[in-house]
Amino acid sequence: MTDVALKPALSLTSALAAAAADIEKALDRLLPPAIGPEARLMEAMRYASLSGGKRLRPFLVLEAAGIFDVQRACAIRAATAVECVHCYSLVHDDLPAMDDDDLRRGKPTVHKAFDEATAVLAGDALLTFAFELLAAPETHDDPRVRLELVALLAQASGPHGMVGGQMADLAAESAEADFDLGAITRMQKMKTGALIQAAAEAGAILGKASQEARAALRAYAHDLGLAFQIADDLLDVEGRIEDTGKAVAKDAARGKATFVSILGVERARAQAERLVDQAIAHLALFGSRADRLSALARYVIERKS
Repeated sequence: MTDVALKPALSLTSALAAAAADIEKALDRLLPPAIGPEARLMEAMRYASLSGGKRLRPFLVLEAAGIFDVQRACAIRAATAVECVHCYSLVHDDLPAMDDDDLRRGKPTVHKAFDEATAVLAGDALLTFAFELLAAPETHDDPRVRLELVALLAQASGPHGMVGGQMADLAAESAEADFDLGAITRMQKMKTGALIQAAAEAGAILGKASQEARAALRAYAHDLGLAFQIADDLLDVEGRIEDTGKAVAKDAARGKATFVSILGVERARAQAERLVDQAIAHLALFGSRADRLSALARYVIERKS
């Protein structure tokens, strides 16, 4: 790992690959195989977190931190913490009591590869490990910055963020549920958007950025998160399992309310494009330093997985 930000000239594709490689190395180092009673737990944690994926959220941390010339080694620790929370959420979402999925990132889900109890514990451990990472002096030498990072991630992943959004998502499958566009938008802001916003703002916190800069990144990530979720809903309708690495056509089979079920395919796609345009406009404050964040906004609605 290097201690400086990636050169701005690096393309989005190359920057995404470099970020993913850095996060993979960090996870491999920070979550080493264990011996003793916790060995199986650590194996499941590694299985859940080292299985690839887009690494979109840690990329946001790294790119936002790069705008403010944050030391890359510090940004990688914060990015890894965000990714641990994301991986924990996937492990728990896939459980039979939740979405009951058998496939994730092209592999059996954690409860299929191990067992349900181990999957629950692996998710718990990834969540708590994220805060251990943020609280350590290696993440930032200013304890106030570390405290702010901890508070940000806790709020984004808690009852008024990701977990609350998952609860609403379960309710959206109910036959009695009456979810309109406003309710779906609020749910996805919590379930998906909150962690994406936290990822972008974490980079600014590391750089002790101004409130104006933080607000701009939050606004960017707000629109990016909604566009990302609409793209996910479209992939569930139009995607192929060979590309997505997970089951498709699940939402309609469960009768779940989504952006696509409410808006239809074409209106949903048009809304995602409008959100991307808005997201990019929020980055004007940063000029060319945010070019890759602008490119990322386009990428999230053009991706196939």
